[in-house]
Amino acid sequence: MFALVDCNNFYVSCERVFRPDLIGKPVVVLSNNDGCVIARSNEAKAVGIPMGTPAFQNEGLFKKNGVHVFSANFPLYGDMSQRVMSILSDCSPEIEIYSIDEAFLQLKGFEKYNLQEYGEKMRRRVIKWTGIPISVGIASTKALAKVANRIAKKFPEKTAGVYIIDDEEKRVKALKWLKIEDVWGIGRQHTKRLNAVNVNTAFDFVQLDDAWVKKNMSVVGLRLKHDLQGIPTLAMELPQPKKSIATTRSFDENYIDFDRLKERIVTFAVSCAEKLRQQKSCCNAVMVFIHTNGHREDLPQYSRNIIVKFPFATNSSIELAKFATQALEKIFRDGFHYKKAGVIVMDIRPENQHQLKLFEDSNPKHKPIMQAIDNINAIFGQHTIKLGSQDLDKVWKMRQERLSPRYTTDLNEIITVHV
Repeated sequence: MFALVDCNNFYVSCERVFRPDLIGKPVVVLSNNDGCVIARSNEAKAVGIPMGTPAFQNEGLFKKNGVHVFSANFPLYGDMSQRVMSILSDCSPEIEIYSIDEAFLQLKGFEKYNLQEYGEKMRRRVIKWTGIPISVGIASTKALAKVANRIAKKFPEKTAGVYIIDDEEKRVKALKWLKIEDVWGIGRQHTKRLNAVNVNTAFDFVQLDDAWVKKNMSVVGLRLKHDLQGIPTLAMELPQPKKSIATTRSFDENYIDFDRLKERIVTFAVSCAEKLRQQKSCCNAVMVFIHTNGHREDLPQYSRNIIVKFPFATNSSIELAKFATQALEKIFRDGFHYKKAGVIVMDIRPENQHQLKLFEDSNPKHKPIMQAIDNINAIFGQHTIKLGSQDLDKVWKMRQERLSPRYTTDLNEIITVHV
């Protein structure tokens, strides 16, 4: 059996842990730069605030309904997520952290357990130790556990936050209840394609012929169908090193000058190099892209990217910055107002599989230097040590006008108790 544990309205719940006065009130959390609504409490959903819509379009609804609005506080959410996942890892030896607020648990050897009681015990423990409410769905496959979790979340009074699909009658009833667009892995394009052949529920989907599903939705869709039929097809996935690493940003203003743009590209390359070293990998290529603001029709438009292959694999910030700068020199054009740029490192290999080259190789002196920089930055804070080609004073900062304190990750912002 598999269990899917999902934190309810996770970002909102994190804010409420430290602001219990917000319980029962409409709360929303905005995306980076306070752009769009990315999390809503049930009360905010009830007053009609749509998910993913720009914040400025909802200002009227916010004021009219007394909605409490927060900027995304990812240091806080990341720390709370780690606490929840740490508790869940004690509930099963096999856990797959699917996202910041979701995890699959494989319940092998739990045949003699009362899974309803076990799920409720997990809920009580997570709520008591972190304050985060969760829903638990349990079934014989991962896709069905997703369906069960949706039912647990939708009907908390009837399910106590835990729902188990453990027989054929429950499976069929759940699939007939679930709309096709709400099935895990069915996106908008597949929904249109399935609606066109009168498939409107998950139950309709599993009645389709295997050949049709494979032809129109590939083997991925076929696996999903079998999983929904109760045939275990989707296995637990172990954490894998990333295949590419990107650092991209939109600028707070248009950049015209090459040197300013170069400084940003170098900083993005350094950030990618740090992430490579964290997962003990090297890369063999880098993509650099730049583009102007497509919304400024009054300005000339230009966008370009380039991939540069290296003569050797590296995770040195110095070498990556050098290659990224060479790439920028090839695509930069004067006379344009650049609004966004980014660096993506690719062809990533494990550090210990590095192949030595006869004539040209990564400078071996860089390795101890990078280790020293990483250690100093870890102790004294990110960006304590920078390359000389980076702006020593500039720190990229998002617009976060409604940011809550980082209660659990910054000593200067811990909660104050008045007695």
